[in-house]
Amino acid sequence: MNIPNLLTVLRVLLIPVFILLFYLPFYWSYLAASAVFTVAALTDWLDGYLARRLGQSTPFGAFLDPVADKLMVAVALVLLVEEHANLWLTLPAAIIIGREIVVSALREWMAELGARAQVAVSNLGKWKTAAQMVALVILLANPSQPTIWVGLGYALLIVAAALTLWSMINYLMAAWPHLSPTEKK
Repeated sequence: MNIPNLLTVLRVLLIPVFILLFYLPFYWSYLAASAVFTVAALTDWLDGYLARRLGQSTPFGAFLDPVADKLMVAVALVLLVEEHANLWLTLPAAIIIGREIVVSALREWMAELGARAQVAVSNLGKWKTAAQMVALVILLANPSQPTIWVGLGYALLIVAAALTLWSMINYLMAAWPHLSPTEKK
């Protein structure tokens, strides 16, 4: 265990904390849940930075880091879909979760073929993650009432969903030579 791995484990352990805070019947519960989610999101950046800077990348960290990220985002989206219960949030949430399943399966399959680098994380994925995390922080902090903040959160989540689709298409195009059937001669 090293500091980057401990931060990743902390991110997983914070998931039930932000769920509990989200459901507490207090006026401050949404803000508290959003704050815990924000801390978890920042540890995602920090653990990667420290792992690279300190040369502490490990197989455990390489496995758990993306799992922790996907769990954190999927749980936040599920909470928000239940709370907001509308198309403006549900459709982008379904796109984001669906894309994560498709791209994770694609990466796993490409790794089996020895072509994992063909579907490595791109800068587009980083922009998608940034828009998604900011949208989730905003939406978790605010009850589902029509406010400028909720509107901004919806807009950013829609942008994140569009970037999500774009990045998935890029990954699929990069993997296409390995996915398409080839004729035997």
